[in-house]
Amino acid sequence: MVVSMIQLILELPESFSLKDKRRIVHSVRDRFQRQFRMSAAEVDLQESLSFAQIGGAYVSNSKVFGESVLAKAFAMVEADVPVRIQDVSIHSEEF
Repeated sequence: MVVSMIQLILELPESFSLKDKRRIVHSVRDRFQRQFRMSAAEVDLQESLSFAQIGGAYVSNSKVFGESVLAKAFAMVEADVPVRIQDVSIHSEEF
């Protein structure tokens, strides 16, 4: 079993309230879950209105396949979500 993980730190320039931030973060999290069948959550920076840290995980039997799914998820965020990506990290671990 291989667990592939992604961590994104996003700057939210269009977020002026907690409600705005929550709308963007929930949209990203829900799209990860629905489109890519991966687990996702806001894992840090909850107290910041202009930044969010989202973590996601995908379980598969191949490191290459898992990381390709996460790369597609990252491409979706880059293309469709009104955020600035400050940092991204993708890696896999075999269990």
